[in-house]
Amino acid sequence: MWRPFNPGANAQRQGERVAFRQSEIGPLTATDHEKFVPQYDALREDLHSALGVIALTIAHVGSTAVPGLLAKPVIDIDLTVPDVDAERTYLPALESIGWRLIFRDDFGGDAHRQLTYADPNANLHVWSPGAIEPQRHLLFKRWLIGHPAARERYAAAKRSALSGVTTYNDAKAGVVYDLYEEAFAADLDHPHDPRPRPSSPE
Repeated sequence: MWRPFNPGANAQRQGERVAFRQSEIGPLTATDHEKFVPQYDALREDLHSALGVIALTIAHVGSTAVPGLLAKPVIDIDLTVPDVDAERTYLPALESIGWRLIFRDDFGGDAHRQLTYADPNANLHVWSPGAIEPQRHLLFKRWLIGHPAARERYAAAKRSALSGVTTYNDAKAGVVYDLYEEAFAADLDHPHDPRPRPSSPE
C-alpha cells in the first residue's frame, strides 16, 4: 500500500476540486466529531437506498471520522462499486439524491471518481474493489484513532499548513507520509520495507 512521497502531487488536483465544489469549504477548526456521525449516517443510508447492492462498501474516512482531530467541516466517504468505470450503473442514482460528479482521475493506478454534496458539505470517492487508496484511508484512520501522539502531530501540521486552500494538502504531505510509514510498519497484515522520505530542513 506504499506510495512514493511527492510533495507537489495534489496542488492542481485540489485546485480543480475546490473550484467545482457545490459549497464553500469552511475554516479549519477543532470539530465536534459527534456532530458528523449522524450526518454521515444519514448520507450512508441515502447511498444504500439509492444504490442497493451496487454499494459494496461505504466508509467514513478523513479527518471528520477521527474523534478529537482538527478538521475542515467536510465529510469524506469512500464508496466501492463493482466497476467504477461503468458510471451508468451508479452515477444517475447518485445524481438523483444530490451528488454531483466533479472529478475523474487515475489515482496511483486506481480509477477514481469524486462527487460533492452541498448540505452537509461532503465528498464521495468512488472506487472499484481492490483499489489501494481506500485501504490506505482506513489504515490511516485507525492509526490516528489509536495513537494520540500521531493525531496531535497531524493536527500541528494542519495548523502550519494554513497558507491557502489550494496548497493545503501539499503543505501537510510530509507529516502524512511519515504517519503512513509508522502505520505500515506496525501493520502485521501487510509486509512493509521502511521507506522514509528524504530528510529536508524544517
